[in-house]
Amino acid sequence: MSSPSERLNAEQASLFARLALGHVTREYPNKMDHVLEGPQDVRGPRDLHPIFYGSFDWHSCVHGYWTLATVLRRFPAIPEAAEIRALFDEAFTDGKVAAETAYLARPSARGFERPYGWGWLLKLQAELLAHDAPWAATLTPLACAFADRFRAFLPKAAYPIRTGVHSSTAFALALASDYARAAGDTELLELFAATARGWYLADADAQAWEPSSDDFLSPTLVEAECLRRVLPRDEFDPWLAEFLPHAARRRPASLFAPAVVSDRTDGKIVHLDGLNLSRAWCWRELAPHLPEAARPAAMAAASEHLAASLPHVAGDYMGEHWLASFALLALTAGEDG
Repeated sequence: MSSPSERLNAEQASLFARLALGHVTREYPNKMDHVLEGPQDVRGPRDLHPIFYGSFDWHSCVHGYWTLATVLRRFPAIPEAAEIRALFDEAFTDGKVAAETAYLARPSARGFERPYGWGWLLKLQAELLAHDAPWAATLTPLACAFADRFRAFLPKAAYPIRTGVHSSTAFALALASDYARAAGDTELLELFAATARGWYLADADAQAWEPSSDDFLSPTLVEAECLRRVLPRDEFDPWLAEFLPHAARRRPASLFAPAVVSDRTDGKIVHLDGLNLSRAWCWRELAPHLPEAARPAAMAAASEHLAASLPHVAGDYMGEHWLASFALLALTAGEDG
């Protein structure tokens, strides 16, 4: 069982809201994913992306909005609730969504934010669909554009990308599968499942050579979490037992030891706080699917990883502009089915 401090409470929700409100409309500093086709394309973040121009980069802004939407739904009485609703009403307009969608039509934007931003945009839309508000309906053209990108890309993706950073295909599919379910898009969910089977189903006895120095995801655990979300339990649980056959003995040891973060002002090193939080998320989601003897080790690992990095969600902007989203995944794991 998790202690109360390891589940999202109103105080944490309010903190995460304040952090996200402080960065989703902060335009600079900004690390843009933007290809210049000519001098006319020398434009600033807000001009190019009238919704997602803040938070240091486009994808962090997207999951900053997801953080705000999620804490608002779970704790609608937090002091920041009115400010969140006003921001969403101002941000999610037909004109701004049309501009974000038009950006994708640029020839040089074919690979824009693939696959990490794709997954997070659809995860945001899945959350907005749970709100009694017009935001999801307004954002639908952009969500459909990214869903279509998955449809076009995945049949050509012969191999997964097995990293612990933005290029992870497992993480993108895990997030996007929530959208496919929320939107009732069974065809898209079937595409995710078929793709994930082809990429990962033959994997067994994971060696877990991780972490790398700037991972914020566990390549091993996020692969398992991806399959958990797209496979039926009677197919997934036997696979997981073969994939992590020594989990009851806390092996591979690397998966059970929180990463050490030596410099939280370094934008890459602080990724390791994200690794700890995302491992906590994965362990919590996976624990009920492991053989019974392995479940205590998984839950203990989740607690240890959470304790290592949850206190550091706020502090330096290099982590502050994104870590709350990963803390929120961990603190709410298993609560939405």
